[in-house]
Order: sequence, then structure tokens, then C-alpha cells
Amino acid sequence: MAATAASTVLGTSAPDFRLPATDGKTYALNEIAGPKGTVIVFICNHCPYVKAVIDRLVADARNLIAEGIGFAAVCSNDAEAYPDDSFDNMQRFASAHAFPFPYLHDGSQSVARVYGAVCTPDFFGYDADRKLRYRGRLDEGRTAPISSTARRELVEAMRAIVAGKAPSEQVPSVGCSIKWKAA
Repeated sequence: MAATAASTVLGTSAPDFRLPATDGKTYALNEIAGPKGTVIVFICNHCPYVKAVIDRLVADARNLIAEGIGFAAVCSNDAEAYPDDSFDNMQRFASAHAFPFPYLHDGSQSVARVYGAVCTPDFFGYDADRKLRYRGRLDEGRTAPISSTARRELVEAMRAIVAGKAPSEQVPSVGCSIKWKAA
């Protein structure tokens, strides 16, 4: 079932975290943040919305990283109920798609909760001071291919942020809901 990201208050500070990654390291926000900004995206391995955009997400992440913007993906899904999202499968997924960024495991789901993540994919774009300036989508794509003229909304937003401007548009991301653990 598709979920739409809720609105989040722009200008709020990026919550800190310390999470294990598929590359065997553990990362804090400090180690991911770029000098010009940071993107944190919540994804998972099995979501058809993520699978449909993953190659574009990786390509756009490479461009943003090269421009001084830090980037990380976080999987917060309940891996017991959804074994496709296990840490081992996260490692395979990151390797298969040659992630140029850390893929972090949020087993307690505390990071997803503090960020207010709702769906996969769910994008949070921060400025150099780690203030939230973009909560939107990668582009207009969902599960079908997009046109070659589609706007690269995340890239455009992050470039505007680096230039000290507000992103022109913030369309909420749509994807699978975060798979929360039973209370």
C-alpha cells in the first residue's frame, strides 16, 4: 500500500544518530554530513517504489556527493517481519547497485521515528548548517519509467539550497510505508 510522506517543519535541525552500515563501519551524522549540505533518504530493499528509482537515486547521489553534499540511506523496516530487508540483504542490495554512500541499518527504528520518516523512499535535504530545507521526492517517478525530460527534483532542490535559495517546489514522496515493529 502506498504511503505519502507527511509534512515536516522546515528549518528544524537534523537529528543526530549513530548507525551500523553495510560497509562494516558505523556512522554518525557528523561523518556523513557534507560541507554544503546533506541528504538522508529512508529506503528498503523490497519496496517497488525504491526498486523503480534506485538507479536514478544512485546517479543523483553521485552528482550531489561530487558537489559537496553528504548522502546516506537508512533502512528502518522490521527485518523480522520483512526478511528481504535484513542486514545481509541490505549488503547485497547496496553492492548490486554500487551505492556511493553509506547504507545504514536502523534496527531499533528510532532514527526513522525522530526524523518523521513515513515511506520508502523518503528524502530529507539539509543545508550546510544541518537545517531541513527540503522534504520531497527524487523526481516524478513512481513505479513506471519516467520521461527523459523529467525534472531531477532532489538535485535541483539541493543545488538551490547550496545557493542559499529555497527549493522551488516540494512534492511529498510516495512509496511503501515504513514497516514498523509491533508495539
